[in-house]
Amino acid sequence: MQTILIIEDDITLRQQLKSLLEKYRYDVITTDDFNNVINFTLEQQPHLVILDLNLPFFDGHHICHELRKLSKVPIVIVTSRDSEMDELMSLNLGADYFVTKPYNTQILIAKIGALLKRTYDTRSSNIISFNNLALDFAKGQAIYNGRQVELTKNEARVLQLLIDNEGKIVSRDDIMDALWQDDTFVDDNTLTVNVNRLRKKLEIIGADELLRTRRGQGYSL
Repeated sequence: MQTILIIEDDITLRQQLKSLLEKYRYDVITTDDFNNVINFTLEQQPHLVILDLNLPFFDGHHICHELRKLSKVPIVIVTSRDSEMDELMSLNLGADYFVTKPYNTQILIAKIGALLKRTYDTRSSNIISFNNLALDFAKGQAIYNGRQVELTKNEARVLQLLIDNEGKIVSRDDIMDALWQDDTFVDDNTLTVNVNRLRKKLEIIGADELLRTRRGQGYSL
């Protein structure tokens, strides 16, 4: 089930939209803490965000801009502000759609469905994950809680092996066989260097503690 986060301070409108989305079998999250909404969004990792512009503490344009720095989550602006300038600014800041209130519910649902399909169906075969850590093969990136970091081919291959064997120890020999499938002698230290580089990359996005060294055995997630 795909999760949608609604960031809307009007309680009545928020509940109406929540009920509508739940009828179409979406898992819906809402929040009243508009002072920490960016961190909340990154922690929840929704598949899509519905964002109002008129909010307390920070307006929707600021939230959209900050989220887009840290996450590729699809963002739909749903607002009573209907000026061309608001729409243009929203799209320039990274929003995917701009919908004005009052909206046609069927058109809104259709846009949400199309956006989710376009975003995730094309990536699904290229992404594997473990807990909140994902590996995007197409982009060569590790992603954790909305943060991403570039990986080399070998780093990505090591992470793939660990994700594919989640909870199990992958031996150093198995990793070396997967990375260097030829008769060329590879110094055991070469694997250590690659794993240490991967660990440092994961540290950048706050996921280094997921990679565990099993002394004398190998590595695991």
